[in-house]
Amino acid sequence: VQLQASGGGLVQAGGSLRLSCAASGRTFSAYAVGWFRQAPGKEREFVASIAWSGINAYYADSVKGRFTISRDNAKNMVYLQMNSLKPEDTAVYYCAATNLASMDEYDYHYWGQGTQVTVSS
Repeated sequence: VQLQASGGGLVQAGGSLRLSCAASGRTFSAYAVGWFRQAPGKEREFVASIAWSGINAYYADSVKGRFTISRDNAKNMVYLQMNSLKPEDTAVYYCAATNLASMDEYDYHYWGQGTQVTVSS
């Protein structure tokens, strides 16, 4: 599976962005997909993940109620809708795929390149 993240940009605090993760490969629908982020000088951290079916989703406490992960298996796409953005959300965001939804980056086998999200105060 090959993944490509897009949709990042510069937004003011309180604004919204929608990240997209495009996947190639006919078996994409069998994989769980997660979003992770890495801010300058910090370790990469879990943001959200969604099971292959799209029924189960998991979120980091820091984004619960503000971010929504979704997927469209027919289009081989996963989305991360980010609302009420805060300056501390500034980071490079990555999408990744694995067999079972997980919050642990080491469980993910396939990674896309990152997309930069910058939230100004």
